[in-house]
Amino acid sequence: MSLKTGQVETLTPLSVKERGMKRLIIHGDPGIRKGAIVEYDGEEVVCFAINRNGEYHGPETVQLWCTVGDADEFEDFEKRNFLPHFLDVDRVDAEDVSVVREKGELAL
Repeated sequence: MSLKTGQVETLTPLSVKERGMKRLIIHGDPGIRKGAIVEYDGEEVVCFAINRNGEYHGPETVQLWCTVGDADEFEDFEKRNFLPHFLDVDRVDAEDVSVVREKGELAL
């Protein structure tokens, strides 16, 4: 496809909806760490990364900002084969999260 002067080709980001990777914000601390498996809204996901916010300044309860997805998406997460800005965001309370596994295994 050739572009004429003044035309701009739009780039569409990787379809994160097909991938299923999301940003999950948990209000409160259910006791999970990196590599945890949690269940919420009937789906089981793996926490690839967790940022803990609001311990010193901020809301009354701490917030965990987790990047979650299926176990087979971990390679895409490691290689940064996604656009964090375009991830869908889900918010849940710590009481609404069922912890299947608290943390991943230690890799040396």
